[in-house]
Amino acid sequence: MDVFDTLRAAANPEQAKRMSAYMRNHFAFLGIETPKRRKLCREFLKSQKSVDWGFVFECWQQPEREYQYLAVDCLAKLKGQLTAADIPNLERLTTSKSWWDTVDALDMVVGDIALRHEEVNATLLQWSSDENIWLRRCAIDHQRGRKNKTNTVLLEQILLNNFGQSEFFINKAIGWSLRDFSKTDPDWVRQFIDKHKENMSPLSVREGSKYL
Repeated sequence: MDVFDTLRAAANPEQAKRMSAYMRNHFAFLGIETPKRRKLCREFLKSQKSVDWGFVFECWQQPEREYQYLAVDCLAKLKGQLTAADIPNLERLTTSKSWWDTVDALDMVVGDIALRHEEVNATLLQWSSDENIWLRRCAIDHQRGRKNKTNTVLLEQILLNNFGQSEFFINKAIGWSLRDFSKTDPDWVRQFIDKHKENMSPLSVREGSKYL
C-alpha cells in the first residue's frame, strides 16, 4: 500500500466536513487530523532521502488537502537540500491552491533557502510587490524564527512595500513578522512601529506590538 492509499484508507467523512468548513470550504479533506496524518506518513517520510518534485506536484494535484500537507512535510524535512534553483517550484506551489495553511509552511522552506543563498533575497523583494497576495505574504514572513540572523534591511523594505493594504492576510502577516522579531529585538520593532504607525493598519500595529 502506497502512502496515498494509506491516507485514503484512513478517511473520516464526518471529520472531513468539519475540517473543510474550518477552511471556509475552499478545499476538500479526507478528514485526517494532523497528528494522525503524521503518524500514518512517518515511515514514508523517513524513507525520503531527496526531494522528489514529481511526487510533490502529484500531491498538489490531489483534491484533498491532506496530500498538500504531506508534500509540505516532505519539503520541510528535506529543506536543507534545496537551493535557489528550487525557488521557481516553490513559487508554483505558493500560487496554486493557495491559503494560509500551506503558504505559512512554505514560507519557512523558502526562508531557509534564502538564508543559505542570499541571491534569493532579490526574488523575495520582487515577491513583496507582486499582485499575488500569497507571494507577498510569503515574502513578509519568510524570516520568522531567524532571530539574530534576521536581515532587518530586507525586512523593512518588504514591510514598506506592503503598507496601505486592505487585505487581511497581508496586514496580519506584517504584524506577525514584527511580533516574531520583537522577541529578539524589541527596540527595533518598537522604533519601526513608532516611525510608520500612521501608515500601518491597526491590525498590523496590534499584532506587532503584542510582546512590546
